[in-house]
Amino acid sequence: MGVDDLAALARGFSLLGSGGGGRTAILESVVRRTVSWPVALHESEGLDPSTPCVAVGIAGSTYLLAERLPRVEAFERLLAAAHRWTGTAPGAVCAIEGAGLNGLTPLLLTGGLRFVDADFMGRALPGLDQMSLIVDAVPGVVCAASTGDQGITLVESPVRGDVEQIVRSALVQAGGANEVLVAGFTVGDLREHAIGGTVSRALSLGRAFEATGPGAASRLAHDLGVSLLGVGRVVDVAERSATSASSIEVAGDDGAILRLVAGSEFVMLLRDGAVIAEVPDIIVAVDSISRDILEVDALTPPRHVTLLGIPAPTWWREREARLRAVDTRAFGLTEPRRA
Repeated sequence: MGVDDLAALARGFSLLGSGGGGRTAILESVVRRTVSWPVALHESEGLDPSTPCVAVGIAGSTYLLAERLPRVEAFERLLAAAHRWTGTAPGAVCAIEGAGLNGLTPLLLTGGLRFVDADFMGRALPGLDQMSLIVDAVPGVVCAASTGDQGITLVESPVRGDVEQIVRSALVQAGGANEVLVAGFTVGDLREHAIGGTVSRALSLGRAFEATGPGAASRLAHDLGVSLLGVGRVVDVAERSATSASSIEVAGDDGAILRLVAGSEFVMLLRDGAVIAEVPDIIVAVDSISRDILEVDALTPPRHVTLLGIPAPTWWREREARLRAVDTRAFGLTEPRRA
């Protein structure tokens, strides 16, 4: 990938963010200036499966992510801590989350590590216990997080909740958002226990998005190869504290009532009371006028939006335990819609 691909890559990761994942603009500027371009992108099948790998990202408040830059030196400290624990130095790097700014974060480490086209989510998800290696309970996986300028928390546990609760506590100690690194796995583990091809998917989506000029929402959906879920104007936003979710009402141009249920990402879309899209599939909101890809907090009256649907990576539906970790049950809402 060349530096000329960066803008399209960032747009693609924003689309896969499903209204979350953090804004890419600041990190996009950083990697444009600091990464040694071009960057080689490797499929996991093209590398020695025994190659030790790490995954990196930023976790915590998406509001802070818009202001706090990832620090290469912080990842170096996490790498050193993971190396002390596992006894193995990595040869490759991938993303924790193939969406939002975290899709770009591994580029910071491509000066010394090979960049693998894989990640643990294939979209944006809110929980660290929703990482694919944790969902599949891959043994030996270690999660390390900064707790501030000096401290590091390191967790190795077969209990999914331990990863989320302990690392989340470290992030709170660090001020609400900070660097996270996952180690203790190989490139071979990625082939079965991770989502492959998300970087390539983001680049393809981003290129199609940039190539699509002004026009009807149907044309945008067609050019992206995704579903058009609805078009309309935001008329109301209501908070639902019991589920830490918000309900966003959109008056459809065709007379329908569209209702988005959102947490830190879009979780579900209803049309006249019937569910038409839900996690793990990816719901995207695009400003119909500016073509900005919108995060959840940007959907306010009277913004006019185009709602798109992108299929989730098939990995999540291959096993019931995987699907249960990311469908509406994981968000405390309702039983998922069945075909």
